[in-house]
Amino acid sequence: MTDITSLPPETTASLDLHRRDMAVAGQWRLFWLKFKKHKIALASLVVIVFMYLVAAFADFIAPFDPNATNARFTYAPPQGLSLMLDGSFQPHVDQLKMTLNTESMRREFMPDPTKPVSVSFFVPAQQPYYLLGFIPMQTKLFGLTNPKPGDSMYIFGADRLGRDIFSRVVHGAKISLSIGLVGVFISLILGVTIGGISGFFGGWIDLAIQRFIELLRSIPTIPLWMGFAAAIPVGWPPLRTYFVITLIVSLIGWTSLAREVRGKFLSLRNEDFVTAARLDGMSEIGIIFHHLVPSFISHIIATLTLAIPSMILAETALSFLGIGLQPPIVSWGVLLQEAQNIRAVAQAPWLLFTPATAIVISVLALNFLGDGLRDAADPYESVS
Repeated sequence: MTDITSLPPETTASLDLHRRDMAVAGQWRLFWLKFKKHKIALASLVVIVFMYLVAAFADFIAPFDPNATNARFTYAPPQGLSLMLDGSFQPHVDQLKMTLNTESMRREFMPDPTKPVSVSFFVPAQQPYYLLGFIPMQTKLFGLTNPKPGDSMYIFGADRLGRDIFSRVVHGAKISLSIGLVGVFISLILGVTIGGISGFFGGWIDLAIQRFIELLRSIPTIPLWMGFAAAIPVGWPPLRTYFVITLIVSLIGWTSLAREVRGKFLSLRNEDFVTAARLDGMSEIGIIFHHLVPSFISHIIATLTLAIPSMILAETALSFLGIGLQPPIVSWGVLLQEAQNIRAVAQAPWLLFTPATAIVISVLALNFLGDGLRDAADPYESVS
């Protein structure tokens, strides 16, 4: 260990200033100082912000309607987007040339470099739309320049109906990522409220709540989800189905948070600041939401961040099994459901790899971010 007396005076003064700052730093500053040391978590935060921005602006980013079909390009392979042509900046894709394989009786596509199809940025949309649900727009981020009959642009390939996989994955992010946020929000409300009541009051209330939580956690998750999902009427509109699926996914998610909140309340309910608030005449509910919950809000944020991947995977599993969201709704789980056919995957592997890659990246990034937040929320870890 370096002797502080042997350091230069300016270095010693800097260390003293750093220590004074740490001594008076608030909870959130300490939280940020510990979090920014976690480089993987910082990188994951950038990835997550980028993915949610893509989901928010999906209508602007996706070049085509996710449900627009083109029978001429069924199972069309991915067309690589090139930015340079003949030494100049000219975004383009190579036109696809279709041939019939007489042995397998299947259409095969081959890129034709001699016929580049020009791609431009900020092109007119085929149909007007509302960005973020309320801003009228008639422009797409990129698309074909003056498209002619036979032109195509399938960056991630096409499915059995000739629908653009890139546009469908981008639009699917809106559903799959938002289900995680909405589900976690519902879990937050239920977990903090029920867990706080259980830990703060104790006694028979705590006993009844904990037995109820144990009952819910003892039920196998997948059969429970399948039972509730099967009860959804087939004729319901997509938006109502979306919210019901979100409620189903949230049904079990709140129990873990409730138990963690209960444990925190049991350790804090007899602290001096709680006694002082009670002597000042504050109500029990006020003590819970104004003193106890804010004292470990960083821990709650870390726990919820780790819960979002579970929500995303739950929606994916339900839709993949055919009991969750159904077409025409586009989600990553619905896209994976369309890749169940082994023959289709063998002919068009991008049907599986593209949505699966999006799910893996989002889940890993959220898990890394949650780990970083959890480490930053650890009150026993010091900041150097």
